[in-house]
Amino acid sequence: MTNILLIAFAISLIYMGIANRLSTYINILAVQGIILFGVSFIELIQINTINLIFILFETIVFKTIAIPLFLNYVIKKNNIVREAEPFLPDFLSVVIITCIILGSFILSNIITGVHIQKMFFLVAISALLSGLFIIITRKKVVTHIMGYLVIENGVFILSLSTGNKMTMLVNAGITLDIFVSVLVLGVFVNRIGNTFEEMNVDNLANLKD
Repeated sequence: MTNILLIAFAISLIYMGIANRLSTYINILAVQGIILFGVSFIELIQINTINLIFILFETIVFKTIAIPLFLNYVIKKNNIVREAEPFLPDFLSVVIITCIILGSFILSNIITGVHIQKMFFLVAISALLSGLFIIITRKKVVTHIMGYLVIENGVFILSLSTGNKMTMLVNAGITLDIFVSVLVLGVFVNRIGNTFEEMNVDNLANLKD
């Protein structure tokens, strides 16, 4: 069951590569949160109850509900055009993300480690590189936030790949990192929204001290 969920997560990365509307990006992030909830529940069911509750809260409440609602708020508040406006055609984006997943598969088979589960490692690296790809190839600042959140999801999965042992401290660090990042980037987006009509990264070149 865990492998099926991880495959679904990898498919969501490919779908994000061809998505043209910001609402689709947000929905994909919410689906990824649900997938991470399922993976965490299955893999960590035998750990300390308090820690498990914290992990499940982090995935289902924070990643699936709070972050999508916050991103929707930022988009509506700044009247951002609903199109993602990628630099590359959809077909090329799908090809590149597919190559990223295949490359991660090859890498996961090359690396040998007793405490690393290859399926987790494969999907985690795919998420890290796909998130970076989204940041590089999208024009809008808000899509950069979403790409960063995909990278965060990859970090979450990567932590599961090293023996499925996640302490409360590690989870608190991940949650705090996501919260602060989204908060700071949200303020950043709001400030740009007050200055520019379009939330395009090209406008960043016009910013001055």
